[in-house]
Amino acid sequence: MAGQGNLFGLSAEAKAKLIARLSARPMPPQPVVDRLDPAALDGAREIDMVAAAAEHLGIADPFFREHDGIAGAETVIDGRRYNNFGSYDYPGLNGDRRIVEAAKAAIDRYGTTVSASRMVSGERTIHRELEMALAEIYRAEDAMVLVGGHATNVSVIGALLGPGDVIVHDALAHNSIVEGARLSGARRLAFPHSDPEVADKILSEGRSRHALIVVEGHYSMDGDVPDLVRFVAVGRRHRAWLMVDDAHALGVLGPRGFGSAEHAGIDPGDIDIWMGTLSKSLVSCGGYIAGSAALIRYLKRRVPGFVYSVGMAPAAAAAALAALQILEGEPDRVARLNRNAALFRDMLREGGIDTGMSIGAAIVPVLIGSSIGAGRLRRDFRARRQRATDLLPRRAGARGAPPLLRDRRAQREATARDCFDHYRGKPPDPLERRDQSLGDREMIAPARCAPVDKARYLSLPPRRVGRVVDDRAPPSVVIARSEIIGAVGAGFAQRREIAA
Repeated sequence: MAGQGNLFGLSAEAKAKLIARLSARPMPPQPVVDRLDPAALDGAREIDMVAAAAEHLGIADPFFREHDGIAGAETVIDGRRYNNFGSYDYPGLNGDRRIVEAAKAAIDRYGTTVSASRMVSGERTIHRELEMALAEIYRAEDAMVLVGGHATNVSVIGALLGPGDVIVHDALAHNSIVEGARLSGARRLAFPHSDPEVADKILSEGRSRHALIVVEGHYSMDGDVPDLVRFVAVGRRHRAWLMVDDAHALGVLGPRGFGSAEHAGIDPGDIDIWMGTLSKSLVSCGGYIAGSAALIRYLKRRVPGFVYSVGMAPAAAAAALAALQILEGEPDRVARLNRNAALFRDMLREGGIDTGMSIGAAIVPVLIGSSIGAGRLRRDFRARRQRATDLLPRRAGARGAPPLLRDRRAQREATARDCFDHYRGKPPDPLERRDQSLGDREMIAPARCAPVDKARYLSLPPRRVGRVVDDRAPPSVVIARSEIIGAVGAGFAQRREIAA
């Protein structure tokens, strides 16, 4: 992300030049209308300015690209196949035949919608089956499911507290947490990321009717986890509720993938409010809350997003329940996911690439330093490096086969040269092909265009090359995954084997 106060991470001089160029462009005449024009809204000019700046810099809009088919380890955009590391189907369950059949059976039994709020006439058996299964995961007395993940935080936090209360949340908390706190009317205070001492101090200095501490169990953009033991202690000390957003932890953290409590080794009952979503590891849509029976009874009658909303679609509930059952029965999926993710993070770090605070469990950010740099990197990966056909193995020596590099230092030198040429705007030279076969249908794709410190990168000793075996390829096929940049999603769980 760009630094605070900087446009795309530009220097003050570069920003001034860019603004001057954009300001010199003639603005189209604005028609006089007697109705509200969305272009007059506060954020509209900012959107237009960002789009114009990106166009001027040769960066295409990266958003709303249409994907075709079931996105897994790979995805199809505009008829071309790409490696997909931007999904949060962490255990690789999207499209699983058992889940598809469960969703179809629910449609056959209940139809495509329940056609009413659950309070009125929309309650179905599949809803309660899913809620009890979620409650069992968290060893809670009860649970409730809502139709949207973001709306779950907004509606629940907004209904649970009010004026005279205080909500203390992590500075890197998800937007839905912040919006829920704003909606509640309670005083909202943020503490530095994963700092229970400051949270403790904030609660010590103020008086309130009710207090709520909110953290994420696995931070969706940073890939790190909080010290839940210490946050539990803070909550007990101040008689504050502790709410944990486990959206990116369920199906990822803990030996069985049961979430942040299992990862931290604590009793899930020590957390007052568990929140999560059904759209990540459970490959469906919606959100959930788990906790005491008294809490769920209260929320089911007071949360607007539940009371006044249609009940969850039967197919969505059935898909989530089936995915949860598969997770419980196949813990090896979680183990494989975390082995692969940790290797990916370690390979990036060995290459001098900044992965921030990631613990190497499914979410691995690569910190570029500016929005422009990230945009250009994405553009070039998509244009030159990220086609799955470029990364899938071909017979050694075949036409179009990627270079085979035996010498790891030569690989690092070529990588660093390409990276710095990239940032200077010069296209990378083709890597020298090494006449060294690594075996029939086996290849190693070199890392490319990563934001590395050149001196540090070249001083590293030759590293072991992590290898990931693709499920859809013959067992002898080996692919190095060091070149992928982005948050890690479906690709890790859908690789059968990992070795180094």
